[in-house]
Amino acid sequence: MPTDSRSTDRNVLDSVNLRLLAELHEDARMSMSELARRVGMSAPAVTERVQRMEAAGVITGFRMDVDPAALGMPVTALVRVRPGPGQLHKIARTARETPQVVECYRITGEDCFVLKVHSPTIGDLEGILDRFLLYGQTTSSIVVSTPVPTRPLPPPVS
Repeated sequence: MPTDSRSTDRNVLDSVNLRLLAELHEDARMSMSELARRVGMSAPAVTERVQRMEAAGVITGFRMDVDPAALGMPVTALVRVRPGPGQLHKIARTARETPQVVECYRITGEDCFVLKVHSPTIGDLEGILDRFLLYGQTTSSIVVSTPVPTRPLPPPVS
């Protein structure tokens, strides 16, 4: 029976690593020395644990969050896409090739994709949507606020 590479993740998530993850969620930019100080370990031991979690796929990256409006893209839309027959792969490719698409999910239901798109104006959003209309139907919702911004998942209950 094939094993999923993530099946070993649970072995990596001991109580110390859960604490490390909690600290990194608070400040992913802190140094390994500071992280070690916060959890009462040596910097080399913490570095090794963090690297092990990266290798196991528990930590998939560190990111910077930037306000899209500060980059001149104040319009955010969630776009559902229902591909035409045989167009599924073209929608995925177009999403990958469109820099304003910051998230793309393959979903169940009548629509096959949900995209998160940022644009400078509604007119620019129309141009982005037109790229997808070549391959199917779109339904868009403009985001007016974000009551729950992106946040880390809670640690697993042991």
